[in-house]
Amino acid sequence: MRRITLSRYLIEEQREKGKINADLRLLIEVVARACKSIAIAIGKGGLGEGGGILGEAGSDNVQGEAQKKLDVLSNEIFLEANEWGGHLAGMASEEMELPHAIPNRYPQGEYLLLFDPLDGSSNIDINVSVGTIFSVLRCPEGADPTLQDAFLQPGTAQVAAGYAVYGPTTLLVLTVGDGVACFTLDREIGSFVLTEEKLRIPEETKEFAINMSNRRFWEAPVQRYVDELLAGKEGPRGKDFNMRWVASMVADVHRIMTRGGIFMYPLDSKIAAQGGKLRLMYEANPMAFIVEQAGGAATTGRQRIMDLQPNALHQRVPVILGSRNEVAVVAGYHAQD
Repeated sequence: MRRITLSRYLIEEQREKGKINADLRLLIEVVARACKSIAIAIGKGGLGEGGGILGEAGSDNVQGEAQKKLDVLSNEIFLEANEWGGHLAGMASEEMELPHAIPNRYPQGEYLLLFDPLDGSSNIDINVSVGTIFSVLRCPEGADPTLQDAFLQPGTAQVAAGYAVYGPTTLLVLTVGDGVACFTLDREIGSFVLTEEKLRIPEETKEFAINMSNRRFWEAPVQRYVDELLAGKEGPRGKDFNMRWVASMVADVHRIMTRGGIFMYPLDSKIAAQGGKLRLMYEANPMAFIVEQAGGAATTGRQRIMDLQPNALHQRVPVILGSRNEVAVVAGYHAQD
């Protein structure tokens, strides 16, 4: 059986298909190496002095959320891995208020990297799957990559996006606009190896993922939709649905990428003032790009996520994504509201 490493896959995307250039290829390889380093750190868990990498860091991120030790470590790993390669003009992290400037001693490239270094970190202490999400944009000509304006591009401008899942196996799911590929980390050789190509999300599903504890805060269209799912065979949908919720976006979305489903973190009255729960630039846009490349759909309920023009680096939005037919039903109920 022919084993295709991530490097070989990217070289073929560059040389044979012309989908990416050499700098983007090398950038993605560096991101993959950073993900491997994070996977190693996660694997150590509570080993080491003071509980190892588990527990609180004693600091808050830009959103005012308490940081885990591994949040801080993962962010540092991503910054240090990517700042010296000469492929980036700048970086932005969910954990940092402002863009990270590339040190003057290193050459600058044409790309911008945005990332959530450790998605679902609230689960790390209980050994539940967590992940990393990243998005790549081109730096506009003449733009200052130390300012947020350079990063404020719609999701349609992305040239690559992906996520890593740190679970029983470490996976890297990637799109460069040529479908979606999944790579598994072979720990013996230290390389990501292609294990699935051209992932497709089934259009129909019997699974949904949503935080039911927020039910009383939801808008009417989402209330209606979920009530119909819960009604099962006797309801208007005529079939039973199962609810799944990990509270780690990477894990929930990867389940949908694997076997279909719909993921929802909709707008509700509790978070209406901030615009939503999830971050457009670090979570919604890259996941929407991946899902659409796999035949799914992604919306705020009222608008395609990737068409949104960002107005702030840490902007939040509602997210509804997954199997195309189910997303269309929810969007239809919002249109009637």
